[in-house]
Amino acid sequence: MLLTAAHVLAGADRHPLPDGAVLVREGTIACVGPREEVQRLTRPDEPRLAFPAGTLLPGLIDAHVHLCFDGGTDPVVTLQQQDDEALFTAMTSRARHLLSAGVTTARDLGDRGGLALRLAASVTAGEVPGPRIISAGTPVTPPGGHCWFLGGEATGPDEVRRIVRRNIKAGAKVIKVMATGGGLTKGGADSWESQFTQDELAALVDEAHRAGLPVAAHAHGTEGIAAAVEVGVDTIEHCTWMTPTGTDVRADVLARIVEQGIHVCPTVSPHWRMLPQIFGAERAEAMFGAVRQMADAGARIIAGTDAGVQRTGFDGLPSSLTFYEHLGLSRERVLAMATTEAARALGVGDETGQITPGFSADLLVVDGDPLADLGALKSVEAVVAAGRHFEMGGDA
Repeated sequence: MLLTAAHVLAGADRHPLPDGAVLVREGTIACVGPREEVQRLTRPDEPRLAFPAGTLLPGLIDAHVHLCFDGGTDPVVTLQQQDDEALFTAMTSRARHLLSAGVTTARDLGDRGGLALRLAASVTAGEVPGPRIISAGTPVTPPGGHCWFLGGEATGPDEVRRIVRRNIKAGAKVIKVMATGGGLTKGGADSWESQFTQDELAALVDEAHRAGLPVAAHAHGTEGIAAAVEVGVDTIEHCTWMTPTGTDVRADVLARIVEQGIHVCPTVSPHWRMLPQIFGAERAEAMFGAVRQMADAGARIIAGTDAGVQRTGFDGLPSSLTFYEHLGLSRERVLAMATTEAARALGVGDETGQITPGFSADLLVVDGDPLADLGALKSVEAVVAAGRHFEMGGDA
């Protein structure tokens, strides 16, 4: 398959290549370069897709989704009303929504009964359309803790290790731990409250790292963030620096995040512009300021939406990315957060996230130039995932 476009954002640095082309063979990028050069290498029988006004860039990566939730007003109730087969069917539809928004890789950080793992296998086998899914399986949480209803309750270091081993055996590619409470769980710990002892967190990280898997820590509270950093987690999700009375970005902890190369996924809502109305201007500005402070300090920020939670659909990543531009980050850095940097954080940086020969053909074509206007990411013209071209109404 040959794709040509007005601009191709090629290589690890997404260098703009005018009048460029990408040749895809057997699911892999075979060649990238000037259109005339690549066309000469294309066989007559290979399909050709031309986008004379478009930009061809790496497929986007949403580093934090929950395919088991529906993004409605009460996703937990909806989940609990569905049996596994009905839920799996719904999750399949949500994977297609991600794909239609240009997302070719998604990290699912909490499901029920291994359904996201099953869906990941179905996508890989070509049975259903969807992005590459990197699944955590069941998140580890204390009895009655945040998202306890997903089935990952554990208390004490030994029990925590057992749940980690269970997820690894099921095929998880990352381990998710609920280091603090969260608003999705009614009657559970407050978002700023820590849920595990230091010994429990250390046991979890040790068990995961022994198996070569990274650990993603859900952590809203400042103390929970500090505890997660202390035991050496690989990514911190949300990282809102909450305290019982407000927000406290601890400089010493942030410095360690930067020094240890821990990636931070702030999980920005596609509806971020409404937050001042929802939380009040002062609190919203404190939330915005915390992300700005992390970015300015050099934290390795990656893009994620928390798709599936209340009023957060699976097509919102392009809208959420505009938040970072609002904070003053360059468009180049924002695109990196949703491509190359996210791929590194998810452990797939040697196979996706950039348009480079030998990498998986995970590609997105948009109408316009996202380096001039991030809004162009909403104008999807074509999506290729693992070398398969998907039409918006079906797959080819």
